[in-house]
Amino acid sequence: MAITKRRLPTFLQFGNSLNLSQKLMLIGLAITLFFIFLAFFAPVFQAWGWLQNPKDFLSNPIHEPPSAKHWFGTSRLGYDVFSRTLFGAQAALQVVILATALSMIIGVPLGMLSGYLGGKLDKVLLFIMDSIYTLPGLLLSVTLAFVVGRGILNAAIAISIAYIPQYYRVVRNHTVSVKTEVFIEAAQAMGASTWVVLSRYLFFNVIQSVPVLFTLNAADAILVLGGLGFLGLGLPEEVAEWGHDLKQALEALPTGIWWTTLFPGLTMTFMVVGLSLLGEGLNEFVNPRLRRENRIRK
Repeated sequence: MAITKRRLPTFLQFGNSLNLSQKLMLIGLAITLFFIFLAFFAPVFQAWGWLQNPKDFLSNPIHEPPSAKHWFGTSRLGYDVFSRTLFGAQAALQVVILATALSMIIGVPLGMLSGYLGGKLDKVLLFIMDSIYTLPGLLLSVTLAFVVGRGILNAAIAISIAYIPQYYRVVRNHTVSVKTEVFIEAAQAMGASTWVVLSRYLFFNVIQSVPVLFTLNAADAILVLGGLGFLGLGLPEEVAEWGHDLKQALEALPTGIWWTTLFPGLTMTFMVVGLSLLGEGLNEFVNPRLRRENRIRK
């Protein structure tokens, strides 16, 4: 009697067909989507309300440890840590998406124009972007936060400036290499304007690395926002923000109040790890050389 080999379920077959980088990318995607889901539905998931009125502090136990009533405990001001963590994810995503989108919207067109037109414009933009790039991102964001003030939009502007040179440099280098291709020269010979060449022929050939930069910068922006909040330069105090909550929690840590530090810190860490894994996976997907090396190792 012939022995037939049992077939694996479809999802197991799919999992076995993936290499390590692809599996890590899916894990990062799952973590990122999980936090987006929590942030979007934060008003629904908060079970005990997000205390904003100081009068409510008197009715809520201060520094209550995690329990069935307060899953993550309460802070020294009577805030429910679970609710603050959920709304902190919401605020972080708002700032991060705005910051990375602003830097991308500015950096990508400047990189295309600089690489395509060249000349004095290219030299001036290279000098400006290299000057910005040499400055530490957190230091630059802190300095700008002093100027623009606190708030979601202001924090996004302060953070975005540090990422513009990254988009500019990557897109400019790709543009310089692509503009000598035959199809670009053919479009120029047929009288296509600069706008047509940039939008129709160059754009989709030079933005392969932009999604990778977007996710990696988003992960970094979470840490920068946390640093601004820790220094009191991020969002207003009435807005839940992980960096500000960690600063408040550190004051109570020596007395054994561990939960107000642990849960916001873990949440920030997992969100950064998820975006980083997603970015590294996308980098392999858009980079043929990395895909080829992984197939050889596999």
